[in-house]
Amino acid sequence: MQWNIPGTVIPVDLAQDPHIEDRIRGMFLGGGMMLGQITAVTGLEPYTVQNWVKRGFLTAPVNKRYTLRQLCRIININMLKDVLAMEDICGLLQYINGHLDDESDDLIDDSKLYFLFIRLTECHVRTHTPFEEDVYLNEVLLSYEEPIPGAKQRVAKVLRIMLTAWAAAQMKHKAQLMLADIKKN
Repeated sequence: MQWNIPGTVIPVDLAQDPHIEDRIRGMFLGGGMMLGQITAVTGLEPYTVQNWVKRGFLTAPVNKRYTLRQLCRIININMLKDVLAMEDICGLLQYINGHLDDESDDLIDDSKLYFLFIRLTECHVRTHTPFEEDVYLNEVLLSYEEPIPGAKQRVAKVLRIMLTAWAAAQMKHKAQLMLADIKKN
């Protein structure tokens, strides 16, 4: 099945490339990513990413290089912005990570959150059964270790919201394609 890695413009075939996490981690073998590389992966304009840094949605790059953690925060925001208001996205991320411009208070690293989400979406895309969402959620959270009691429950809530928003964006896109087809005829 062909689709884009959520929050990116990178096409992937789940049958041929089941290792999305390795693919994204591989982008950091030479160190951090420059802004141009971030925008190439996400499809965002450079000023958008810079604005998010200025507004405190993520930490500033060091020596103009973004970390995997920062890329995943950018991807998470990008993925959710078509369905949720920016203040809601920030509130969602603050629910599990406190101050967005301070990584020391995070319940979960943004890259871990994103890779858990990827595993959850892979299950959702393969089966198309939203009714088994809790089963998938429990499976992907098996490896998550709580830094404080109740953290796993918070992360689960956020992942469920992220999956719902992502699925809504997919449905919106499908509806727009169907509408465009009607307009052609």
